[in-house]
Amino acid sequence: MKVICIGQKYSPCIKYKFVAKNIRLYSLQTFSSTGGIQKMTRTLAHSLNNLAKKHNWSFKLISAYDAQNDVITAYLPALNFKGYKNAKVKFVFQSVFNASKQDIVILSHINLALIGVLIKILNPRCKIWLIAHGIEIWGPLTFIKKKLLNIADKVLCVSNFTMQKVINEHKINPNSCTVLNNVVDSFIQIPQKFNKPNYLLERYNIQANQPIIFTLSRLSSLELYKGHDQVIRVIKKLKVKYPQIKYVLAGKYDEIEKLRIDALIKENNVQNEVILTGFINDNELIDHFLIADLFVLPSKGEGFGIVFIEAMACGLPVICGNEDGSIDAICNGELGTAISPDNLQELENAITIALDTQLTEIDRQNIQNKCLAKFNENNYMFALEAAII
Repeated sequence: MKVICIGQKYSPCIKYKFVAKNIRLYSLQTFSSTGGIQKMTRTLAHSLNNLAKKHNWSFKLISAYDAQNDVITAYLPALNFKGYKNAKVKFVFQSVFNASKQDIVILSHINLALIGVLIKILNPRCKIWLIAHGIEIWGPLTFIKKKLLNIADKVLCVSNFTMQKVINEHKINPNSCTVLNNVVDSFIQIPQKFNKPNYLLERYNIQANQPIIFTLSRLSSLELYKGHDQVIRVIKKLKVKYPQIKYVLAGKYDEIEKLRIDALIKENNVQNEVILTGFINDNELIDHFLIADLFVLPSKGEGFGIVFIEAMACGLPVICGNEDGSIDAICNGELGTAISPDNLQELENAITIALDTQLTEIDRQNIQNKCLAKFNENNYMFALEAAII
């Protein structure tokens, strides 16, 4: 197995022999929705496009569900993007039809397995790479997905945890696996100051001096591993010591999960402490990190957790779970705190320590600097370049 070190420095004096390459990145959805996989795919597309320009390669991003006009041209030119707007048969047919022209095919999700297998059959010299994120690939897989794992030339895993799960669960060759951590999107507005935005304080009826815990996650009744329910239970105890504490729980929810969360809030008598925001627009994301004193997501099922590095890029301390890929996001404890997700006392203690630590502007700047030194797109591109060449 191989680990690509995102923070590793590459010598500009090294000379490589480049050959013409035709690279295609296939995705389910990249621009028409926002989520961890979509964010990662945008950064991957942007990095590959920059490398293609640098080395005179051919690169194109091909999306099954995005429409052609969904492309965000900051990431790559519209000419380098093809969106099929959910025309699945056409998407598969044209992708396979062009198999002979492709040198490297990168699949952003295991659900694209059929395309990868067919291209490999038609063009055995084509290198097939698969991005392995998390729960979509940890458990049992269909025949075609297992076939893809066995024929893939590279499996790029977003964390060490995901890599070990893939190797152990599916018994694939460890030498085909590489860790390539996610990084902070180059196009998010990294804050220079860490003042709490007044418009959000007013919206949520919070004072700037109140301790604020923040969680951002998809809140789904089908994904009961995120740990926000554990935070709600702990808030019941924390409000004794911090009577002004607020827990801002953000993210799109389904109705079943909303009912469960409401019942949990009532059961723990924290109606005045928990603020359920619903979906947050991208243009308010950074401000929500800034409003908080601490980011907490004690999940048990993160493949990596882009949200952790986004929080730290905003100078926000983080607490995560210690049973999943979140460990990579905090560099094994160097950048944040990991706790046992099922241990409420451990979670309470970690939050208490964090809230009792008065963060200065310099402290938050240090958190930001350490995060960006590790998880930046320049390092990501160097790692991709080393993998391709």
